[in-house]
Amino acid sequence: MSIHSSLGRAGQASFMMTYLDALSLVERLHRLLLDVIKDEFERVGVLQINAVQALLLFNIGDNEVTAGELKTRGYYQGSNVSYNLKKLVEAGYMHHQRCEIDRRAVRVKLTDKGREIRDLVEGLFARHAEGLEAKGVLGPDGLEDITHALRRMERYWTDQIRYIY
Repeated sequence: MSIHSSLGRAGQASFMMTYLDALSLVERLHRLLLDVIKDEFERVGVLQINAVQALLLFNIGDNEVTAGELKTRGYYQGSNVSYNLKKLVEAGYMHHQRCEIDRRAVRVKLTDKGREIRDLVEGLFARHAEGLEAKGVLGPDGLEDITHALRRMERYWTDQIRYIY
């Protein structure tokens, strides 16, 4: 049953407005997350890297990856990831090494300096998780519901890219 047959015109318009509100909220939350990380870095005196680069370090964690793998995982887009990886290597937050098999690919992993940033972001996120639950903003069940809904939306969008275009 399609949205058109299960909802009347008013229901379709209402669903569309709610969908657009959800899209706007996802975008605002991402920008707000970057601001929260930036503020934390300013508070502790980390000024050499930006929030996007800090999230990159956090997402790489203890792994050794290529830029292509980061793109495939859906974390980053095209030249943005390559640019930020290059800057992080130059600043000493990451090691890089050409792959033995494919000399065009470069594998990166965090240095001790990069792990310090990753740990700082991890601590920030841990404090947020504790605060959300302690203040009753969001509990485990609510967070699971949100995550499940966002994963379904992610799969839907991924299918749109793969099968429509």
